[in-house]
Amino acid sequence: MRENRTSGSARGVFGNRDSYREMFKKGSIRVIMLTQFSLLGRYNQLMNQRQYDAVSKLTDEQVQDDMGAFFKSILGTLNHIIVGDIVWLQRFCTHLSGRNSLSYIAGLEKLKSLDSILFKDLSRLKKERENIDNIIIQWINFIPEKNINDQISYRNMKGELFKKPLSSLICHLFLHQTHHRGQVTTLLSQCHIDFGDTDLIEIIDDI
Repeated sequence: MRENRTSGSARGVFGNRDSYREMFKKGSIRVIMLTQFSLLGRYNQLMNQRQYDAVSKLTDEQVQDDMGAFFKSILGTLNHIIVGDIVWLQRFCTHLSGRNSLSYIAGLEKLKSLDSILFKDLSRLKKERENIDNIIIQWINFIPEKNINDQISYRNMKGELFKKPLSSLICHLFLHQTHHRGQVTTLLSQCHIDFGDTDLIEIIDDI
């Protein structure tokens, strides 16, 4: 998780900023986004469950061993994923959708480092992971359609001020987890543990 790099370009799958805003005014894209975020919340929860089940097959020494990853160990990387979630969810607490659904997150201590180790015990870390995954799903369901592209103001850990669309920041939240789960999956493979399927298509309903 490296905070707040800007690309300098607004172009992407929706074209330029003006066309993007026009699509939002029509409303249909807001519904699509919330539907996709709900799907990603369920996917995120499932993959985390599978990952912790896979990690539980290792010894404590293997989980804590420095394997040369960015956050050194499997334990360090799993902790970082939760740290990233907490940092972003605390920023989302300022939005009207998070005032009740993110109350647990709001009550947590502000984290000062992205490599903080919240729990050294895997079972306690897993319990917190399950709790936060449920909170994310509930929070997504509380976001009103009309507010999905509200602007969120926040400061990074250096104190720098940013203002970005809520929808884009939610994408970042999920992509950050996916990125680091991939690192854990690689570390698991080095320990001869097969994580299994990771494809989103598994939970997409047929129509």
